[in-house]
Amino acid sequence: MAKTASRLTALYGGTFDPIHYGHLKPVEALAKQVALHQVTIMPNNVPPHRAQPLANSEQRKTMVELAITGNALFKLDDRELQRETPSYTVETLEQLRSEIGAEQPLAFIVGQDSLLSLQRWYRWETLLTLCHLLVCQRPGYSLSMNTPEEQQWLDAHQTTSVEELHNQPAGKIYLAQTPMYDISATAIRRRLEQHLPCDDLLPAAVAEFIRQHHLYC
Repeated sequence: MAKTASRLTALYGGTFDPIHYGHLKPVEALAKQVALHQVTIMPNNVPPHRAQPLANSEQRKTMVELAITGNALFKLDDRELQRETPSYTVETLEQLRSEIGAEQPLAFIVGQDSLLSLQRWYRWETLLTLCHLLVCQRPGYSLSMNTPEEQQWLDAHQTTSVEELHNQPAGKIYLAQTPMYDISATAIRRRLEQHLPCDDLLPAAVAEFIRQHHLYC
């Protein structure tokens, strides 16, 4: 009997403080490239690698919900917002693995900036035993790793085959050709502090929520 193909599951984590088009548009393009039917957005509560978010957990969750309303590609998972401890990606992936089983293809979406700093992540060497990495391009970041050893690691795991992503549970790195949006949450917050408009940088419902709740100003 032929093996039934497993649908690739993809997870996209981040602070989302606030969520904006620089988060959403590249992932939408990535989904088309690798035939993703759904992407789970997972806001983190206590990011271990960066400054703590300005908006609280409930506000950031609401902004994600507003941003993805009506877009069937995305769904929200708020499990990391329930934690008071740091949100380590590897621990979340281990939890997901225990829920979906060892054979289900699973991917984690990151930007090129995160790939370049990946070896500073907690238990980074375990990540590819749990998932594939789908990498979106980011403006201003090199397409090559920082050291020959890191580049060798990338070369050993890189694939250009979408079929491999769907047919293997984990272990591959896919460098996607996604559009680059020079948008950052930091720049948006800075503009809002100066009372400058940001309506072209994030969904209208998110912009309205920020105005109503006087966030970042």
